[in-house]
Formats: sequence, C-alpha cells, structure tokens
Amino acid sequence: MAPRTALVTGGTRGIGRGIAVELQRAGLRVAANYRGNESAARQFQGETGIATFKWDVSDFAECAQGVADVERALGPIDVLVNNAGIVSDVPLHKMTPEQWGSVLGTNLGSMYNMCRHVIAGMRERRFGRIINIGSVNGQKGQYGQVNYAATKAGVIGFTKSLALEGARNGITVNCVAPGYCETDMVAGVRDDILKQIIATIPVGRLGKPEDVARIVAFLAREDSDFITGATLSLNGGQYLA
Repeated sequence: MAPRTALVTGGTRGIGRGIAVELQRAGLRVAANYRGNESAARQFQGETGIATFKWDVSDFAECAQGVADVERALGPIDVLVNNAGIVSDVPLHKMTPEQWGSVLGTNLGSMYNMCRHVIAGMRERRFGRIINIGSVNGQKGQYGQVNYAATKAGVIGFTKSLALEGARNGITVNCVAPGYCETDMVAGVRDDILKQIIATIPVGRLGKPEDVARIVAFLAREDSDFITGATLSLNGGQYLA
C-alpha cells in the first residue's frame, strides 16, 4: 500500500514543524501549511524535504484551494493535523472586536474550514485521522486569554462531536492539549514570567515540540483506531484534568 498523506497546518515552525518531521519519520507523505513567514517555510522545506503550501486557514475558500493543491501533489489527505493558531492576549475589558475575531477565526474557524474539505474523502475511503491541537489554557483558563482559551475549549467540543460523526466510517478525531512548550510564541514571554510558569510545572521544564509530535504520530497510526473523541493532556502535570 502506498504511504498515506498527512497535512499539518502551521507546520513549518514550532510544534507544527516537530509534528511534520515526526510524521515524515513514521513513513507518511507530509505537507506543511503556512500563512505568512516565507523565509521560514523555505528554510523548513530545504532542511526537511517536506512540501510547503501557503494559505490562510481562517479563509474557507483558501482552505478549499489549499487542500486541492495538496491532494493534487501528494494524494488524498488521510491524516489532518489542525495545529495552526495565534494569540492576541489582552484582558476582555480592553479587547477589541478585531482581537476577538482574528483569534476565533484562526484557532476555531479553521477547524471547520479544514475538516469540511477533507471529511468527505475520508468517509468515502473509510479511513481518516484528524488530530486537533488544543491547549492547557483551553482546559483551565488563563488571565488575558478569554479569546484564546475560548477557542481551545471549543476545539475540545468540536473534537468530541466530529468523533461521533466519523466513528462508523473509520475516522478517528482526537485532541492533544499541550502545556507551555519551547516555541516562538513562548519565547516572547518575559523571563520573570516564564520562571513563574515553569515553577507551576511539576516536572520542572517546558515541553518540547517533539513531546507533542510523538503523541500526534501515535494517534495517526493505523492501529490507533479505538481511540477517538479523546483529549490527551500533555503539560508536565501543570493541570490534571
């Protein structure tokens, strides 16, 4: 059987990069989506040989075209990893409609946009693996992240519902909820605040993209077919759901 094709959104940097590389190592044909950072995408493709495709996951029409481009180049998408996400942190009483809308569009709207364009093919082939990247802050909440936490909590509900819809057609849908990891997003946090965060993590360190990638690769396997609708917490014991 030919290798299955996986698509990772936000797949050229951070956690997404780790996931894309791990899936490639597991023998899948991998495509990585990105939105804006051309230089990072070129460097990623040069270093890994993984094909990159540019589109905005918050735009329904762009997702349709992007999925079509990936499938034309690599074959039907059997594994979809919804990883792309942004933050725009500010307390609600200062939050603008743009800060609310952009985070919801990218983090939660993309769940519909991407899954809608692959689900029919998965149903027809009676196989699919959809893995949605959530967050510890979607489980416990976080000051200044009403928008972000709302989207990541929504990802959990989306995952459970789509899992029920896909189960009889060989499609599993799961969520991985990482804690704070060593990424560009966390690198922007002030050193004093970062030390406070690490002090709340019982294992005493930040997560690594590879930690998340290994769990995603496990859920993408053919023999992970009895795991669906689950949220796997990966936070070093910071929050025990």
